[in-house]
Amino acid sequence: MAEAPDLVLNPNKTPIYRVAAALVGVLARVLFRPTIVGVENIPLTGPVLIAPSHRSNVDFAFTLFISPRKVFFMAKDGLYRSRLFAAILTRLGAFPVRRGVADRESLRLAEEVLRRGQALVLFPEGTRQSGPTIDTLLDGAMFVAARAGAMVVPVGIAGSEKAMPVGAKFPRFAKIYIVVGKAITPPTSEGRVSRSALAHKTLELQHALQEVYDESRGLER
Repeated sequence: MAEAPDLVLNPNKTPIYRVAAALVGVLARVLFRPTIVGVENIPLTGPVLIAPSHRSNVDFAFTLFISPRKVFFMAKDGLYRSRLFAAILTRLGAFPVRRGVADRESLRLAEEVLRRGQALVLFPEGTRQSGPTIDTLLDGAMFVAARAGAMVVPVGIAGSEKAMPVGAKFPRFAKIYIVVGKAITPPTSEGRVSRSALAHKTLELQHALQEVYDESRGLER
């Protein structure tokens, strides 16, 4: 695997970002015709962690629609095998994460994005899940948000599991519905945030994510 270049924390939408985002946007609109509710719930300034439900590999594409801000996100390390593609991903706001391990470097980069007042997309379920239930979340999202003082915005995405189910090599035509919920404050403390406070806020996020996911699935019916 090619070594991933350093994270480029440029909040501006550079020419390469605009071209790539436009191409992905056109393709997503043709294939998925997304309907979005609640985009005004995403703060336009300051650090914000966007926390979507995760049912498909195409979920990342919808982050281009749910915020007018440039967003940064994690990409699985297998996508960095090509040095050229690795450089392009980085300039699009991506940084690599190793799946199945506690990747401290990716968490450090995620925290750095937020500390610089940027918008970060992080799937709190971790890997893709299936079905209508948001099960127990990983505490990484709230942990990073707490350390950086970032608001956390739950986002429900319905229809993406049909658009590109597990095992599919190419996306299919499917209508996508996205519901953006109210921002959640991160756990705070004068010192280090306690495990109990982190667990409490993670549970709050789980309930909020279930609510917006149910709302998005309701629009799908």
